Amino acid sequence: MQPMLALLRTFSWQDLRHHPWRSAAAVAAVMLGVALAFAVHVINASALDEFSQAVRAVNGQPDLELRAMQGSLPEALYERLATDPQVARASPLLELSAVAQAATTAGAKDPSPLTPIRVLGADALLLPTMAPALVPRPWDSADRFALFAPATVFLNTAALQALGLPAIAPSASSPLPRLTLQVGLQPALTVQVAGTVTAGGAPLAVMDIGAAQDLFGRAGALTRIDLQLQPGTDRAAWEAALRAQPGWPANLVLAQPGDATQRISNLSRAYRVNLTVLALVALFTGAFLVFSVLALSVAQRGPQFALLAVLGATPRQRLALVLAESAALGLLGSALGIALGTALAATALQLLGGDLGGGYFAGVRPALQWSAPAALVYGALGVTAALAGGWWPARAAQNLPPAQTLKGLGAAASQTDKGTVGIFLIATGAILTSAPPVFGIPLAAYVAIALLLVGGIALLPWGMARLLVWLQPLAARHALPLLALERARRMRGSAAIAVGGVVASLSLAVALTVMVSSFRGSVTQWLDAVLPSPLYVRSAIGAGGGEAALLPAGFAEAVAQLPGLNRVQPLRASPLQLSPTLPSLTVLSRPLGDEPAQTLPLVGEALPVPPGRTGVYISEAVVDLYGLRPGMEWPALSKAFSAQALENHAPAAIFYIAGIWRDYARQTGAVVMDRAVWLRLTGDTRTSDLALWPSDGTDVSALQASIRALAATQAGRQPSIAAGAATSDSGEALVEFSSAATIRERSLRIFDRSFAVTYWLQAVAIGIGLFGVAASFSAQVLARRKEFGLLAHLGLTRRQILTVVASEGAAWTAVGAAAGVLLGLAVSVVLVHVVNPQSFHWTMDLAVPGGRLLALCAAVVASGTVTAWLAGRAAAGRDAVMAVKEDW
Repeated sequence: MQPMLALLRTFSWQDLRHHPWRSAAAVAAVMLGVALAFAVHVINASALDEFSQAVRAVNGQPDLELRAMQGSLPEALYERLATDPQVARASPLLELSAVAQAATTAGAKDPSPLTPIRVLGADALLLPTMAPALVPRPWDSADRFALFAPATVFLNTAALQALGLPAIAPSASSPLPRLTLQVGLQPALTVQVAGTVTAGGAPLAVMDIGAAQDLFGRAGALTRIDLQLQPGTDRAAWEAALRAQPGWPANLVLAQPGDATQRISNLSRAYRVNLTVLALVALFTGAFLVFSVLALSVAQRGPQFALLAVLGATPRQRLALVLAESAALGLLGSALGIALGTALAATALQLLGGDLGGGYFAGVRPALQWSAPAALVYGALGVTAALAGGWWPARAAQNLPPAQTLKGLGAAASQTDKGTVGIFLIATGAILTSAPPVFGIPLAAYVAIALLLVGGIALLPWGMARLLVWLQPLAARHALPLLALERARRMRGSAAIAVGGVVASLSLAVALTVMVSSFRGSVTQWLDAVLPSPLYVRSAIGAGGGEAALLPAGFAEAVAQLPGLNRVQPLRASPLQLSPTLPSLTVLSRPLGDEPAQTLPLVGEALPVPPGRTGVYISEAVVDLYGLRPGMEWPALSKAFSAQALENHAPAAIFYIAGIWRDYARQTGAVVMDRAVWLRLTGDTRTSDLALWPSDGTDVSALQASIRALAATQAGRQPSIAAGAATSDSGEALVEFSSAATIRERSLRIFDRSFAVTYWLQAVAIGIGLFGVAASFSAQVLARRKEFGLLAHLGLTRRQILTVVASEGAAWTAVGAAAGVLLGLAVSVVLVHVVNPQSFHWTMDLAVPGGRLLALCAAVVASGTVTAWLAGRAAAGRDAVMAVKEDW
């Protein structure tokens, strides 16, 4: 150990002092890879922890939660459960989404901002034992019975901050703050704020459940019932007995408190893992940069390693010395990467919150959750990558022939490689692509991609040997090409090393380019299919979806009566919870007509619906999550609508899956049914969006003003005209309009922003690959110094020598570019047809951007040629006579 440390302090440290920037580049590559991966982990872990804490605070810790699959619960169920002998406590709750605005005080110039808020009606007497974080804490200036007062709410800290209200209690002489709450286009409701609650998370308002039912017109309706069972109760047996009771509704779901956190964790897991793997691409390319740096360093220090061997250093010690150098580079890069990743995560959480583009933690601003075990794991990944990159140069130092190296004759010729290992790795990777995902993560596909990359690179010496045999007759009559060809034939292993960096980096860049291009093309086609009308209208005050975003009953019919419209098509989106362990899917109701293929982007042909069945069309996510196929009936969906159908005196529907459609908007799954079926089963005529087809020659601005005025009338406000558009008397627009072109442009802009990191990673990969080419060629040119001197003595000019070197660089870079494109296309097929469907439950069509790939290859070949020429220029510029005399 002591001799190794001494060598590191003297032998290795001296080389680092003479070439600091080269080592710094390797450290920076490892640092970036570790930093990106660790930052993604910290951000996701912090967001998930914050979400879990918010769910626990709002939901409390009941044993079970009872919800309806769709819609609300009848209040009669509460009495039935509260009197059950096995139930210790039953807490009824009513949840609503609304938009809140603080009342404008005297002297205020601008109105307070509109804030989406969750309103929770609860029984204050049960909250101390069921959900302590929701217990209202009245201010001293509030009435002592404010807990039960009508139109009185208690806000959490997030709501106070968002609404611009002071966190401290008002004085006894000051009036209590007042808010307006609005749900959809219903008339605004005024409430007073009487205190606070300690629950964290998003803005929340708590009020008495009876007061909430009266205020929002939800008499007799509940959202959920929290249950605490008697000690010793067998939960599974009690659930079975409850479901077996006569008259028990079939559309109810009993869930455990942790199911909500588990659902969001499962839903975001694939996104988080894919983002982490994408970040590790930088670490993978960093390993090649370490390889290039150490390969160049070992080549430059070849005589020194040979002298160490003469002085008694064993091959194993030389191997350990280079591996120790690579470990030192990896350790320093990992330590800096952990620090940089922590800083990146803290900055991202401060500026962007906990959402990285997937929409799973939108609006969450969590505190940084730093984990020492996670830091050690990602640090170990960085060191492992550096060791992997340093293994080949270390083997070169181990197998270095001392006498031949001291004479400047370089390494021995490459041994014959039959390509068995590479073929085996590629075949194994191809087999793994057919393996199913593990816990929703395409682990086998990731391993398959790694095997394809490593196997393709391992095949390079074999492939180059075959290529050289084919090229030899073509170069037999030309001296300079024959010289380059014969040297490459005898040193094809070194040439393969030089090309390996290009193949690795270019294959990753090609794979990401094809994947993103395929995804973007499929999304564009999908948008064209799902946006048939030129104009769309929806509520402008929706609180992130839910009932607050619904347009009221009769609004679609009123809009259809306006002049200047050829057609109005309503669309309703409603959540449906079929399983406590799966996320809610979305029920979409829209007019389908006789030809659903004309209105939906179907995958395959639609099946004819048998008599007595109701046809529905499911997205690809439903196929994977629920195990359904076209031609099957869906009893669970029929059960979800059974209670509503009975209430509306409609016959129960037997749903039949008539087809599968492609949906890139809802990863949790969606089912489409005809609007007439929805209305027959639910009787709910509210809509989420309206698709409008204006008549030819219609003034669209005037039409929009008429619809805004109609919305203001629906909301009980006096419409006014401001800047040519109708608004409500309070100044804000109640509905918003978007053209199909605007929606498409915005969607694609979001898409490009979400995949911007892939473009950056492509640039990093290509840059590292070109640096590897420069380092590898520099190493080989340094080893060929005496060869160049001998060629000069034989009559070759300096220009001819540079031509040989540049030709070699151009040829091998072109070979690397071709191999990289082929390997990248193979990896892109796995990404498009395996990783994406297994991760996100949607498919896409493979699209190869030939022009972009050709430009990428041309840039790589040109850069490789220039770097090889520069490396040769430095070596050929030395005194040829002196280079040869070193061996006299």
